[in-house]
Amino acid sequence: MASIRQTIIQKGGNILNVYFTAGYPTLESTAIIIKTLANKGVDLIELGMPYSDPLADGPTIQKSSEIALRNGQTIINILQQVKSVRQFTSIPIIMMGYFNQMLQYGVERFLRDAHDAGIQGLIIPDLPMEIYENEYFNLFNKYNIEISFLITPLTTKERVLQADRLSSGFLYVVSQSSITGNKGNISADQISYFDKIKALNLSSPTLIGFGIHDKETRAIANKYSHGAIVGSAFIRVLEDSHDLEHTIEKFVSEL
Repeated sequence: MASIRQTIIQKGGNILNVYFTAGYPTLESTAIIIKTLANKGVDLIELGMPYSDPLADGPTIQKSSEIALRNGQTIINILQQVKSVRQFTSIPIIMMGYFNQMLQYGVERFLRDAHDAGIQGLIIPDLPMEIYENEYFNLFNKYNIEISFLITPLTTKERVLQADRLSSGFLYVVSQSSITGNKGNISADQISYFDKIKALNLSSPTLIGFGIHDKETRAIANKYSHGAIVGSAFIRVLEDSHDLEHTIEKFVSEL
């Protein structure tokens, strides 16, 4: 399986990374969604670990997490679901969640089991970079798990460079200083921010997320980075779907 960074660099741009919450809309749909996204040409899949106290997730993803937890989703089950689809696809799969989930599971056990299941990377928004570098860097390397740190319009240049240095997957460029799920247009201030990040000529590939919801916003993300991350918009179409494969095919084609 290719690494996350290799996948992005080899394609060179126009990366499409799709996020959804594992265990939503049903416990059994996770494997179906992964296989269908992979078959429809998505480059990366970001699998949300449902959590009751999220920091960065907007109402759409929060609701999907609540439903997934009611469905009985667990970390162990997510890893089993990923392992089951590895016979069908080698697409890079990233797990996104919160550090307390790793701590409760056991950090090294979590990294080991994620690797064994076929997970290539993690996005943990509330894991401080300093803690990662001082306490967990070697463990991530031991189990060959890439990490992607987030930056926002309020992140200082010094911390942008730190996130660039420490990210082994990609640099997650959060498009706005807010939670996920904004369906508005990209503003001039956001374009200025994207320009500023692009001008830094960072060593890590960059993907823009938060507020990317259609063909137009994806095109802007592609212009100023290596690609786009789409999450809430995808979850909204899953909510009303009576045929997951058809819904996913239509969604991806419209992007």
